[in-house]
Amino acid sequence: MKAPALAWHKSSHSGGSGNNCVEVAETSACVLVRDSKDVTRPHMTVRAGAWRAFAVSAGRGDM
Repeated sequence: MKAPALAWHKSSHSGGSGNNCVEVAETSACVLVRDSKDVTRPHMTVRAGAWRAFAVSAGRGDM
């Protein structure tokens, strides 16, 4: 059985001008992060809890 394809998406804040963004895909256990300029390069894998903590902190402007 083939694994389901990942659904990659980018932030609505990144605008629509080309592929110059960070994209993410989510699984039940982790978040995968890649550069949209070259999707053939390896992605970074982050545990789901760590990604949530990062997103909350960034949303509050802590960074």
